[in-house]
Amino acid sequence: MQFESAQEQRVLAVDIGGTKLAVGVVDGTGRVLESLRTPTPAIAAAEEEPGKSGEAIFRALTDLIGRLTTDPAMLSGVGIGCGGPMSWPDGRVSPLNIPSWRGFPLRDRLREEFPGLPVRLHNDAICVVLAEHWLGAGREHDTILGMVVSTGVGGGLILNGRLIDGSSGNAGHIGHVLVHPDEDPAEARCQCSAVGCLEAIASGPRLAAWAVRRGWRPDREESERTGRDLVEDARAGDPIALSALARAGRALGIAIASATVLCDLELATIGGGLAEAGPLLFDPLEASLRERIGLDFAKQVRVVPAGLGQNVGLVGAAALIVRGERYWSAD
Repeated sequence: MQFESAQEQRVLAVDIGGTKLAVGVVDGTGRVLESLRTPTPAIAAAEEEPGKSGEAIFRALTDLIGRLTTDPAMLSGVGIGCGGPMSWPDGRVSPLNIPSWRGFPLRDRLREEFPGLPVRLHNDAICVVLAEHWLGAGREHDTILGMVVSTGVGGGLILNGRLIDGSSGNAGHIGHVLVHPDEDPAEARCQCSAVGCLEAIASGPRLAAWAVRRGWRPDREESERTGRDLVEDARAGDPIALSALARAGRALGIAIASATVLCDLELATIGGGLAEAGPLLFDPLEASLRERIGLDFAKQVRVVPAGLGQNVGLVGAAALIVRGERYWSAD
C-alpha cells in the first residue's frame, strides 16, 4: 500500500503487559490516532481448559482490537510489544507476568487475524526504547538504554543507532541483572528463579511487598497496597514508602552503572508507573549510579524519565512497521 504522506499511514499497535492490554492505531509520524486499554485477565495456566492455555487472554485482546473504529482495510501492518521472554522472531511468547502464556504463538495467531499484512513482534521494553529513540527523550542520541519499571522491569538497547536484538531476540533484559545476590532468598527470589534480580527488588509489586513486610499500610486491602500507592504515600512523607523507593533507586543505579560500562551508554530513559515518583526515585538512583562509575568515559551517561507518557508502548510497537528499515531485521 502506497501513502502520499506519513500522516496517511495506519498501523495497528498492540502493547501487552502483566496488568494491561492496550491497542491503538498510530500514523506514520508516531501520532496515536485512537487507543483502548483493558486489564489483562488474571488467569493462571492451571485454570485453563486442557489444550486451551492462553485462549481467554487472546480473546480479550482480539475483542479489544475489534472495538477500534479504524477500518482494518486501511492498515499497513501490525506491530506488537509483549512482555518476555520470547522466542524471536517467530513470536512464541512466555511472559513471566502472564503464566497462562507459555510458548504462546502470538505472532502467528495475529497473522491469522490480519492475513496479508506484515505482523512484527518484539519485547515490550524494546518497543519502549524504539519509541524513545524515534520520538522521545533519546531522539538525539544513538547509544541508549530504555527501561520500564512497572509490574516488571524490562529494557532495550540501541547501540550506534541500531536496535540490538541478541541471539534470541531477548537482548536488554536488564530486569534480570543481579543487583543484590546475597539477599535472603525469601525476600529477593525472582520469578525467573534467580535471587537478587533487579526485577525482584525494584518492580512495583515486589517493592510494595517489601514495604508491607515492614509495616506499610497494615490494615489495607491488597488492592490498596500497589506500587502506585507506595509512590503516593512516599510523596506524603511515609517513612517506609520513602525507604522502599530509595531501595529501588539504589538497585536501579547499580544496574545502570553496569550497563553503562559494558555498552558505553550516553543515556538511560526510565518509564513505567514507578518512574512517576520523580526525585523520590531518581535522586537515590543518581547517587547510587555515581558511586559506582569511576571510568571517565562512563561519567557522561545521563538518566532521564521517558518522554512519551502512557502511549510509549504503542508508539514503539508501531515503529516496528513504520521504521522497520532501522528497527526490524528479521524479514
